[in-house]
Amino acid sequence: MRSKRMVLAVVALSFVTGPVFGQANWQVTNTFHVGGDGGWDYVTVDSQSHRVYVTRTTHTMAIDGATGKVLGDIPGQKVSHGVALVPKLGRGFITDGGGSGAIVVFDLKTFNVLGSIPTVPDSDGIIYDAGMDRVLSVSGDGGVLMTFRPDIDPVNGKMDPPIDLGGKPEFLAADGKGKVYINLVDKDLVAVVDLHTRKVVARWPVAPGGHPVGMALDEKTHRLFIGCRNPQKMIVMSTEDGKVEAALPIGAGVDATKADEGQAFASCRDGSLTVAAEKSGSYEVVQTLTTADGARTMGIDAVTHEIFLATAELEPATTGRPKAKPGTFEILVVGRR
Repeated sequence: MRSKRMVLAVVALSFVTGPVFGQANWQVTNTFHVGGDGGWDYVTVDSQSHRVYVTRTTHTMAIDGATGKVLGDIPGQKVSHGVALVPKLGRGFITDGGGSGAIVVFDLKTFNVLGSIPTVPDSDGIIYDAGMDRVLSVSGDGGVLMTFRPDIDPVNGKMDPPIDLGGKPEFLAADGKGKVYINLVDKDLVAVVDLHTRKVVARWPVAPGGHPVGMALDEKTHRLFIGCRNPQKMIVMSTEDGKVEAALPIGAGVDATKADEGQAFASCRDGSLTVAAEKSGSYEVVQTLTTADGARTMGIDAVTHEIFLATAELEPATTGRPKAKPGTFEILVVGRR
């Protein structure tokens, strides 16, 4: 009888602790040696086609997420930053922050450029808000949120009047119901925009985090995950009232945060990937994975739940950021054990 109770206790304990241990089982499973010229910025994953899009300064690469093969290369950018995808229309949108600013429209099947929409200089972060059926982008130097319908005329179309944010935006997230959350990196705030009134309706401090750059939204839990620098923290914030629920330690040089299946991730330039999860009603760091120097941006495939990080072999730093060795650009794939 005692033996039977012990067995039942062990089984019960395994059900309680199993998911917690499972949350920390992430590892680098593959490395795609892609090569090619240019730096890199945002990584965007099309979970339907399992393609990984990476901006490379003057061009944007479409990479097979299973094999690492380059499927297409979209040319014609001056300083490319981010990619937004609208599969139902077969269109993609690339922010080009160079010159007077533009958003390049391309075909998801052929990768041909369909046209270019004039925007504001330093056009940077970009997402597609499916609930509102709008492409949303921010301009750092312009301090504005830009919006337009994804079926816009790619040659003669014009975006909606920009929304002034009162600060320098970096990245953004949307709840699909009209609220947009935008990091203001120079104010250490999150600006909340109501798309119905086209106004900023709230400003929420990210303290004790520093300059906010990466942002992700978990729509189920109504939480934002904000990657901050100086001090470096992952801030967990409620979208209901802006309350900071947790401030978690992360690596140096964070550039991206993501949320997937109840976990949150922060990728950092120092070659670390922080994994956080909710335990006993609060968020905690459950794993810090060593990736590679410079692997600061990432995308997640919502179907396979694989994480893709962009980096390259780096020269020893003398002043400022270390330079990438020519032809060494690569994608690291991170998955569960």
